[in-house]
Amino acid sequence: MPNNGANSVIGGGGYHHAAIKAIDFDETLKFYIEGLGFKRTYGWGTDLRASGEKDSRAALLDSGDGNYLEVFAGGTGTPWEAVPESVFLHIAFRTTDIHTAIERARSAGATITVEPKSVVPPNADEPAKTFTVAFFRGPSGEIVEFFQNDEL
Repeated sequence: MPNNGANSVIGGGGYHHAAIKAIDFDETLKFYIEGLGFKRTYGWGTDLRASGEKDSRAALLDSGDGNYLEVFAGGTGTPWEAVPESVFLHIAFRTTDIHTAIERARSAGATITVEPKSVVPPNADEPAKTFTVAFFRGPSGEIVEFFQNDEL
């Protein structure tokens, strides 16, 4: 059952999904499902490329807590190349074991861009918190972060 959030202003709130446009749809699903343990919960569309039409497939992948990565077919470029940063910087997934998580991503073929490290963002108004983070590029060049912290 989904958590509909507690934001009274918009009537629910909370993160539901982020979406990417995969260069290789099947390889991207394999990476997230087999490599990182996500679960495909729903899919739609048809691969009509053989007839010269557009591949319209898409799928919702549960990251493990009811939050989703939505994967669309039809991306362009070369798999694993760097996608330029834009308004969307990255997507972050929680983990309780960042070292195991980043090794799973590496084994599945990800390009690791930042090995696990601890960071303490400065904050003058609150006590400092330590986060452990690691980054990699997914199959379509998307920037993905693993985030470990017991408090957030």
